[in-house]
Amino acid sequence: MKMDQAIKIKEKQTFPLTIKRLGINGEGVGYFKKQVVFVPGALPGEEVVVEATKINPKFAEAKIKKIRIKSPHRVQPPCPYYEQCGGCQLQHLKYDQQLKEKRDIIVQSLERHTKLSIDKLDIRDTLGMEDPWGYRNKSSFQVAGRDGKVLAGLYGMNSHQLIDIDHCAVQHSQTTEAVNAVKKILEDLKIPIYNEKSRKGIIRTIVTRVGVQSGELQVVLITMQKELPKKEQIIEEIQKRLPNTKSIVQNINGQKTSLIFGDETNALAGSEFIQETLGDLQFELSARTFFQLNPTQTVKLYNEVKKAAALTGSEKIVDAYCGVGTIGLWLADQAGEVRGMDIIPESIEDAKKNAKRHGFTNTKYVPGKAEEVLPKWVKKGWKPDVVVVDPPRTGLDNQLLQTILQVQPEKLIYVSCNPSTLAKDIQTLSSKYEVKYIQPVDMFPQTAHVECVSQIVLRENNQVKLKIDK
Repeated sequence: MKMDQAIKIKEKQTFPLTIKRLGINGEGVGYFKKQVVFVPGALPGEEVVVEATKINPKFAEAKIKKIRIKSPHRVQPPCPYYEQCGGCQLQHLKYDQQLKEKRDIIVQSLERHTKLSIDKLDIRDTLGMEDPWGYRNKSSFQVAGRDGKVLAGLYGMNSHQLIDIDHCAVQHSQTTEAVNAVKKILEDLKIPIYNEKSRKGIIRTIVTRVGVQSGELQVVLITMQKELPKKEQIIEEIQKRLPNTKSIVQNINGQKTSLIFGDETNALAGSEFIQETLGDLQFELSARTFFQLNPTQTVKLYNEVKKAAALTGSEKIVDAYCGVGTIGLWLADQAGEVRGMDIIPESIEDAKKNAKRHGFTNTKYVPGKAEEVLPKWVKKGWKPDVVVVDPPRTGLDNQLLQTILQVQPEKLIYVSCNPSTLAKDIQTLSSKYEVKYIQPVDMFPQTAHVECVSQIVLRENNQVKLKIDK
């Protein structure tokens, strides 16, 4: 950056701003004297007066002082904790407009990180929810004790102040009911609550998860130590006050860490699992199993993967970040063979169990990294027709991108939860692959997150070359 481009805005400076678009974290983006300014809570089309709160080398952050011209899509957020909590970023934006802005976030990422002609790309309208509230099937609330009361909730934005949340607008009502009941039980039985400063006390976190289809509830108490006072009474009260509870689990995490789970997990009562159904598939969810947080939209997402794969019954498929096998099993009834890999060995064991339970004999699961396992299979003469990837927010491992470019499967279905890394990966693949279409899916209404399914195919001139090589 040249010196004359360095940021000229000063901290606490007040100035007018027109908001041009939404940023990837849901904040309004405007330009003041050609400098980028991010303003949480501001919407595209609004004219605002802002105060600079933080100056970074390439951009400034600011807060709204006054809205001079309001967006026609602005609404009153229904949640009383919305401003402090930071869990949602877009409750102040009408839902149908959230869907449009999410598509635009994908467009912006492609403009920024690829050399493709975006106007020629087929980027479809975002698939939303009929009811975009109360969808999250799991909650992890930290607990704190204050004057004999038990509080449970989330830490406020950029602060270490626990916000006591007794109702969350995006949480499934059964998880809310469960947290409130457990808080009351801990209070009634005077169970010592962990205090971060003194590192004394026992209960750290309450995790609840509901099987949206089964109605089964799991309650996980995360504790500092194995000994849990009044354990039998706690179990009895949970079962009495929350009759849907199928699984009560204790997880022990004595570390000074921001990670929620420790390594040791014990079932206190009931089963270690609760059941969840996605379409025709049933899954057993243990306390630490990763599972999509919005099952209703997950079905839509996986159906889009199926549509993009367009299988005929004979294809060899690789499910590269397979987890417990969900996406691969969704495709298995229309595929020749599905092979999955994941770096978490427990997930691979679960994937094998899930495949067996559903009677699939055309699946194979191995622990390991896709970029290491796939070349071995290819060496042995097994080459995939379709590779499905659903990577973490960091996108595809560079080695895996190179492997895909070498192996050259005809089709790549990329499920992304981060438009920036998706765009960078598409650019890397563009030497041999082209994007047929991108279908955004709203998995997290009221937040700035957007997932999408991209159908990416080998360019025709590459296919010709491959046939000659063969």
